Amino acid sequence: MPLYNTLDRDALLKRIENEPFSRVTLSFYRYVRLSDLEVFRARMFREWEQLGILGRIYLSQEGVNAQISIPEPHFQAFKDWMDAFVPFSNMDLKIAVEDNKFSFVKLKIKIRAKIVADGLDDDSFDVTNVGTHLSASDWNEAMRSPDAVVVDMRNVYESEVGHFKGAILPQSVTFREELEEVLGILEDKKDKKILLYCTGGVRCEKASAYLRHHGYEDVNQLNGGIIYYTQQVKEQGLPVEFIGKNFVFDDRMGERITDDVVSNCHQCGSVSDAHTNCAHQGCHVLFIQCSSCADAMNACCSEECKHILSLSEAEQAEIRRTSPLKDVQTLYKPIIRRIK
Repeated sequence: MPLYNTLDRDALLKRIENEPFSRVTLSFYRYVRLSDLEVFRARMFREWEQLGILGRIYLSQEGVNAQISIPEPHFQAFKDWMDAFVPFSNMDLKIAVEDNKFSFVKLKIKIRAKIVADGLDDDSFDVTNVGTHLSASDWNEAMRSPDAVVVDMRNVYESEVGHFKGAILPQSVTFREELEEVLGILEDKKDKKILLYCTGGVRCEKASAYLRHHGYEDVNQLNGGIIYYTQQVKEQGLPVEFIGKNFVFDDRMGERITDDVVSNCHQCGSVSDAHTNCAHQGCHVLFIQCSSCADAMNACCSEECKHILSLSEAEQAEIRRTSPLKDVQTLYKPIIRRIK
Protein backbone atom coordinates (compact mmCIF):
# COMPACT_ATOMS: atom_id res chain seq x y z
CA MET A 1 0.00 0.00 0.00
CA PRO A 2 1.44 3.44 -0.92
CA LEU A 3 2.11 5.70 2.06
CA TYR A 4 0.35 8.67 0.50
CA ASN A 5 -3.00 9.59 -1.04
CA THR A 6 -3.56 8.46 -4.64
CA LEU A 7 -7.00 9.96 -5.36
CA ASP A 8 -7.80 13.39 -6.76
CA ARG A 9 -9.76 15.93 -4.71
CA ASP A 10 -13.12 15.29 -6.40
CA ALA A 11 -12.86 11.57 -5.67
CA LEU A 12 -11.87 12.28 -2.08
CA LEU A 13 -14.83 14.62 -1.55
CA LYS A 14 -17.21 12.09 -3.10
CA ARG A 15 -15.90 9.39 -0.81
CA ILE A 16 -16.51 11.52 2.30
CA GLU A 17 -19.93 12.61 1.05
CA ASN A 18 -20.98 8.95 0.77
CA GLU A 19 -19.79 8.00 4.25
CA PRO A 20 -22.75 6.74 6.36
CA PHE A 21 -21.28 8.15 9.58
CA SER A 22 -20.26 11.45 11.12
CA ARG A 23 -16.70 12.51 11.89
CA VAL A 24 -14.90 14.03 14.86
CA THR A 25 -12.37 16.78 14.13
CA LEU A 26 -9.69 17.28 16.76
CA SER A 27 -6.13 18.40 17.32
CA PHE A 28 -3.34 17.38 19.64
CA TYR A 29 0.36 17.94 20.20
CA ARG A 30 3.07 16.76 22.52
CA TYR A 31 6.72 17.57 22.91
CA VAL A 32 8.27 14.13 23.38
CA ARG A 33 11.37 12.41 22.04
CA LEU A 34 10.61 10.23 18.99
CA SER A 35 13.04 8.04 17.06
CA ASP A 36 13.00 5.91 13.89
CA LEU A 37 10.67 8.49 12.33
CA GLU A 38 10.45 6.92 8.87
CA VAL A 39 9.48 3.54 10.33
CA PHE A 40 7.00 5.14 12.72
CA ARG A 41 5.48 7.29 9.97
CA ALA A 42 4.94 4.21 7.78
CA ARG A 43 3.27 2.33 10.61
CA MET A 44 1.08 5.30 11.53
CA PHE A 45 -0.03 5.86 7.94
CA ARG A 46 -0.98 2.22 7.37
CA GLU A 47 -2.88 1.83 10.62
CA TRP A 48 -4.59 5.23 10.54
CA GLU A 49 -5.58 4.71 6.90
CA GLN A 50 -7.38 1.53 8.01
CA LEU A 51 -9.24 3.57 10.65
CA GLY A 52 -10.33 6.10 8.01
CA ILE A 53 -8.46 8.94 9.68
CA LEU A 54 -7.85 12.07 7.59
CA GLY A 55 -5.79 15.13 8.39
CA ARG A 56 -2.35 16.67 8.69
CA ILE A 57 0.27 15.29 11.07
CA TYR A 58 3.79 16.59 11.63
CA LEU A 59 6.32 14.24 13.22
CA SER A 60 9.71 15.31 14.53
CA GLN A 61 12.37 14.09 16.88
CA GLU A 62 10.89 16.64 19.31
CA GLY A 63 7.30 15.34 19.12
CA VAL A 64 4.01 15.42 17.22
CA ASN A 65 1.55 18.10 16.10
CA ALA A 66 -1.70 16.89 14.51
CA GLN A 67 -5.04 18.11 13.22
CA ILE A 68 -7.24 15.20 12.14
CA SER A 69 -10.74 13.96 11.33
CA ILE A 70 -11.84 10.57 12.69
CA PRO A 71 -14.89 8.47 11.77
CA GLU A 72 -17.08 8.53 14.88
CA PRO A 73 -17.44 4.68 14.91
CA HIS A 74 -13.62 4.41 15.06
CA PHE A 75 -13.06 7.08 17.72
CA GLN A 76 -12.53 4.59 20.55
CA ALA A 77 -10.20 2.50 18.39
CA PHE A 78 -8.17 5.65 17.72
CA LYS A 79 -7.94 6.42 21.45
CA ASP A 80 -6.87 2.83 22.14
CA TRP A 81 -4.16 3.16 19.47
CA MET A 82 -2.88 6.35 21.10
CA ASP A 83 -2.83 4.90 24.61
CA ALA A 84 -1.06 1.75 23.42
CA PHE A 85 1.86 3.88 22.16
CA VAL A 86 3.50 5.11 25.37
CA PRO A 87 4.78 8.51 24.05
CA PHE A 88 1.18 9.36 23.00
CA SER A 89 -0.70 7.81 25.94
CA ASN A 90 -3.22 9.96 27.86
CA MET A 91 -3.00 12.58 25.12
CA ASP A 92 -4.97 15.78 25.67
CA LEU A 93 -7.34 15.82 22.67
CA LYS A 94 -8.90 19.14 21.67
CA ILE A 95 -12.26 18.48 20.00
CA ALA A 96 -13.27 21.04 17.34
CA VAL A 97 -15.86 23.65 18.25
CA GLU A 98 -17.91 22.99 15.10
CA ASP A 99 -18.64 19.67 13.41
CA ASN A 100 -17.77 19.35 9.73
CA LYS A 101 -17.22 16.12 7.80
CA PHE A 102 -15.10 17.95 5.25
CA SER A 103 -12.53 19.56 7.55
CA PHE A 104 -9.91 17.31 5.93
CA VAL A 105 -10.12 15.23 2.76
CA LYS A 106 -6.93 13.14 2.90
CA LEU A 107 -4.29 11.81 5.27
CA LYS A 108 -0.88 13.51 5.22
CA ILE A 109 1.90 12.56 7.62
CA LYS A 110 5.12 14.54 7.23
CA ILE A 111 8.48 14.42 8.97
CA ARG A 112 9.76 17.86 9.91
CA ALA A 113 12.74 19.28 11.76
CA LYS A 114 10.30 20.80 14.24
CA ILE A 115 6.59 20.39 14.92
CA VAL A 116 6.21 24.20 14.78
CA ALA A 117 8.51 26.34 12.64
CA ASP A 118 9.93 28.81 15.17
CA GLY A 119 13.48 29.44 13.94
CA LEU A 120 14.86 29.06 17.47
CA ASP A 121 18.01 27.33 18.60
CA ASP A 122 16.49 25.03 21.20
CA ASP A 123 19.92 24.34 22.70
CA SER A 124 20.26 28.01 23.69
CA PHE A 125 17.53 27.92 26.35
CA ASP A 126 15.51 25.49 28.47
CA VAL A 127 12.50 24.60 26.32
CA THR A 128 10.94 22.69 29.24
CA ASN A 129 10.80 25.77 31.50
CA VAL A 130 7.33 26.73 30.28
CA GLY A 131 4.70 29.03 31.73
CA THR A 132 1.86 28.17 34.09
CA HIS A 133 -1.02 26.41 32.32
CA LEU A 134 -4.38 28.04 33.05
CA SER A 135 -7.85 26.54 32.77
CA ALA A 136 -10.65 28.60 31.21
CA SER A 137 -11.91 29.80 34.62
CA ASP A 138 -8.39 30.67 35.81
CA TRP A 139 -7.73 32.43 32.50
CA ASN A 140 -10.86 34.58 32.81
CA GLU A 141 -9.88 35.50 36.36
CA ALA A 142 -6.29 36.28 35.36
CA MET A 143 -7.52 38.57 32.57
CA ARG A 144 -9.23 40.72 35.20
CA SER A 145 -5.94 41.45 36.96
CA PRO A 146 -4.80 45.08 36.50
CA ASP A 147 -1.28 43.77 35.82
CA ALA A 148 -2.38 41.32 33.12
CA VAL A 149 -0.99 41.65 29.60
CA VAL A 150 -2.77 39.32 27.17
CA VAL A 151 -0.81 38.41 24.05
CA ASP A 152 -2.11 36.57 20.99
CA MET A 153 0.65 34.19 19.82
CA ARG A 154 -0.98 33.54 16.45
CA ASN A 155 -0.33 35.15 13.07
CA VAL A 156 -2.12 38.33 12.03
CA TYR A 157 -4.42 36.53 9.59
CA GLU A 158 -5.64 34.39 12.51
CA SER A 159 -6.11 37.11 15.13
CA GLU A 160 -7.71 39.46 12.59
CA VAL A 161 -10.97 37.46 12.59
CA GLY A 162 -11.13 36.70 16.32
CA HIS A 163 -9.25 37.29 19.56
CA PHE A 164 -9.57 37.75 23.30
CA LYS A 165 -10.87 41.11 24.44
CA GLY A 166 -8.08 43.62 25.04
CA ALA A 167 -5.35 41.33 23.73
CA ILE A 168 -2.18 42.57 22.09
CA LEU A 169 -2.34 41.41 18.47
CA PRO A 170 1.14 41.18 16.91
CA GLN A 171 1.15 41.95 13.20
CA SER A 172 3.53 39.21 12.05
CA VAL A 173 2.65 36.61 9.44
CA THR A 174 4.91 33.85 10.77
CA PHE A 175 5.50 32.50 14.27
CA ARG A 176 9.24 33.03 13.80
CA GLU A 177 8.73 36.77 13.17
CA GLU A 178 6.19 37.05 15.95
CA LEU A 179 8.49 35.82 18.73
CA GLU A 180 10.86 38.73 18.10
CA GLU A 181 7.99 41.19 17.72
CA VAL A 182 6.50 40.10 21.04
CA LEU A 183 9.84 40.56 22.81
CA GLY A 184 9.88 44.15 21.57
CA ILE A 185 6.27 44.80 22.57
CA LEU A 186 6.85 43.41 26.09
CA GLU A 187 10.25 45.02 26.58
CA ASP A 188 9.05 47.27 29.46
CA LYS A 189 6.57 44.77 30.93
CA LYS A 190 8.79 42.26 32.73
CA ASP A 191 7.00 43.01 36.01
CA LYS A 192 3.56 42.28 34.52
CA LYS A 193 1.44 39.12 34.44
CA ILE A 194 1.92 37.80 30.91
CA LEU A 195 -0.96 35.74 29.47
CA LEU A 196 -0.26 33.91 26.21
CA TYR A 197 -2.75 32.08 24.02
CA CYS A 198 -2.91 30.39 20.62
CA THR A 199 -5.19 27.96 18.77
CA GLY A 200 -4.48 24.68 20.53
CA GLY A 201 -1.61 25.51 22.86
CA VAL A 202 1.43 24.23 20.97
CA ARG A 203 2.93 27.60 20.03
CA CYS A 204 2.60 28.87 23.61
CA GLU A 205 4.71 25.97 24.88
CA LYS A 206 7.75 27.32 23.06
CA ALA A 207 6.81 31.01 23.40
CA SER A 208 6.39 30.85 27.17
CA ALA A 209 9.79 29.13 27.61
CA TYR A 210 11.33 31.74 25.31
CA LEU A 211 9.94 34.60 27.41
CA ARG A 212 11.06 33.00 30.67
CA HIS A 213 14.53 32.66 29.15
CA HIS A 214 14.47 36.43 28.55
CA GLY A 215 13.70 37.26 32.17
CA TYR A 216 9.89 37.23 32.33
CA GLU A 217 8.84 35.45 35.52
CA ASP A 218 5.04 35.57 35.68
CA VAL A 219 4.37 33.87 32.35
CA ASN A 220 1.08 32.02 31.88
CA GLN A 221 -0.51 30.20 28.95
CA LEU A 222 -4.04 29.13 28.10
CA ASN A 223 -4.13 25.36 28.50
CA GLY A 224 -5.33 23.73 25.26
CA GLY A 225 -5.64 27.11 23.55
CA ILE A 226 -8.82 28.64 22.18
CA ILE A 227 -10.26 25.25 21.23
CA TYR A 228 -10.18 23.81 24.75
CA TYR A 229 -11.16 27.18 26.26
CA THR A 230 -14.35 27.19 24.20
CA GLN A 231 -15.21 23.66 25.31
CA GLN A 232 -14.74 24.56 28.95
CA VAL A 233 -16.76 27.77 28.92
CA LYS A 234 -19.67 25.93 27.30
CA GLU A 235 -19.53 23.03 29.73
CA GLN A 236 -19.12 25.23 32.81
CA GLY A 237 -21.34 28.14 31.78
CA LEU A 238 -18.46 30.63 32.01
CA PRO A 239 -18.37 34.10 30.40
CA VAL A 240 -16.83 34.00 26.92
CA GLU A 241 -14.02 36.53 26.71
CA PHE A 242 -13.10 35.59 23.14
CA ILE A 243 -14.86 37.43 20.30
CA GLY A 244 -15.29 36.43 16.67
CA LYS A 245 -13.94 33.33 14.91
CA ASN A 246 -11.14 30.96 15.71
CA PHE A 247 -9.04 30.49 12.57
CA VAL A 248 -8.21 26.83 11.93
CA PHE A 249 -5.77 25.24 9.49
CA ASP A 250 -8.14 22.97 7.63
CA ASP A 251 -10.74 23.36 4.91
CA ARG A 252 -13.17 25.08 7.30
CA MET A 253 -10.73 27.99 7.85
CA GLY A 254 -12.61 29.02 10.98
CA GLU A 255 -14.86 28.06 13.85
CA ARG A 256 -17.53 30.50 14.98
CA ILE A 257 -17.04 31.29 18.70
CA THR A 258 -19.32 34.34 18.96
CA ASP A 259 -21.54 36.18 16.49
CA ASP A 260 -19.18 39.18 16.45
CA VAL A 261 -17.54 39.96 13.12
CA VAL A 262 -14.39 41.92 13.94
CA SER A 263 -12.67 42.12 10.53
CA ASN A 264 -13.28 43.50 7.06
CA CYS A 265 -13.18 42.38 3.45
CA HIS A 266 -9.72 43.07 2.05
CA GLN A 267 -11.19 44.30 -1.21
CA CYS A 268 -14.11 46.58 -0.39
CA GLY A 269 -13.75 47.09 3.37
CA SER A 270 -17.21 45.84 4.29
CA VAL A 271 -17.67 43.80 7.46
CA SER A 272 -16.61 40.20 6.81
CA ASP A 273 -14.57 37.41 8.39
CA ALA A 274 -14.74 34.89 5.53
CA HIS A 275 -11.24 33.69 4.70
CA THR A 276 -10.71 32.16 1.28
CA ASN A 277 -7.89 31.25 -1.08
CA CYS A 278 -7.67 32.96 -4.43
CA ALA A 279 -9.43 30.82 -7.09
CA HIS A 280 -6.46 31.22 -9.43
CA GLN A 281 -4.43 28.14 -8.48
CA GLY A 282 -1.18 29.81 -9.47
CA CYS A 283 -1.81 32.34 -6.72
CA HIS A 284 -4.05 30.69 -4.10
CA VAL A 285 -3.17 33.42 -1.58
CA LEU A 286 -5.19 33.58 1.64
CA PHE A 287 -7.36 36.66 2.17
CA ILE A 288 -10.72 37.86 3.51
CA GLN A 289 -13.44 38.34 0.90
CA CYS A 290 -17.12 39.18 1.37
CA SER A 291 -19.77 37.43 -0.73
CA SER A 292 -20.31 40.48 -2.96
CA CYS A 293 -16.63 40.71 -3.86
CA ALA A 294 -16.46 36.94 -4.32
CA ASP A 295 -19.19 37.24 -6.98
CA ALA A 296 -17.67 40.31 -8.63
CA MET A 297 -14.10 38.98 -8.61
CA ASN A 298 -14.88 35.32 -9.36
CA ALA A 299 -13.34 34.51 -5.94
CA CYS A 300 -10.01 36.01 -7.00
CA CYS A 301 -7.76 38.35 -5.01
CA SER A 302 -7.01 40.76 -7.86
CA GLU A 303 -7.98 41.80 -11.38
CA GLU A 304 -4.81 40.09 -12.61
CA CYS A 305 -5.85 36.75 -11.10
CA LYS A 306 -9.43 37.23 -12.31
CA HIS A 307 -8.11 37.69 -15.87
CA ILE A 308 -5.85 34.62 -15.64
CA LEU A 309 -8.77 32.53 -14.40
CA SER A 310 -10.66 33.44 -17.59
CA LEU A 311 -7.93 31.95 -19.80
CA SER A 312 -7.81 28.41 -21.11
CA GLU A 313 -6.50 25.61 -18.90
CA ALA A 314 -3.37 25.36 -21.04
CA GLU A 315 -2.66 29.10 -20.70
CA GLN A 316 -3.24 28.97 -16.95
CA ALA A 317 -0.93 25.98 -16.62
CA GLU A 318 1.83 27.83 -18.46
CA ILE A 319 1.44 30.86 -16.17
CA ARG A 320 1.59 28.60 -13.10
CA ARG A 321 4.73 26.99 -14.49
CA THR A 322 6.57 30.26 -15.09
CA SER A 323 5.27 32.51 -12.29
CA PRO A 324 6.30 32.30 -8.62
CA LEU A 325 3.56 31.60 -6.10
CA LYS A 326 2.39 34.46 -3.91
CA ASP A 327 2.41 33.90 -0.17
CA VAL A 328 0.22 35.21 2.60
CA GLN A 329 2.46 38.27 3.05
CA THR A 330 1.39 39.53 -0.38
CA LEU A 331 -1.90 40.75 1.04
CA TYR A 332 -1.16 40.97 4.76
CA LYS A 333 1.96 43.13 4.64
CA PRO A 334 -0.04 46.18 3.42
CA ILE A 335 -2.52 45.56 6.24
CA ILE A 336 0.34 45.47 8.75
CA ARG A 337 1.70 48.77 7.46
CA ARG A 338 -1.75 50.38 7.63
CA ILE A 339 -2.37 49.25 11.21
CA LYS A 340 1.04 50.40 12.40
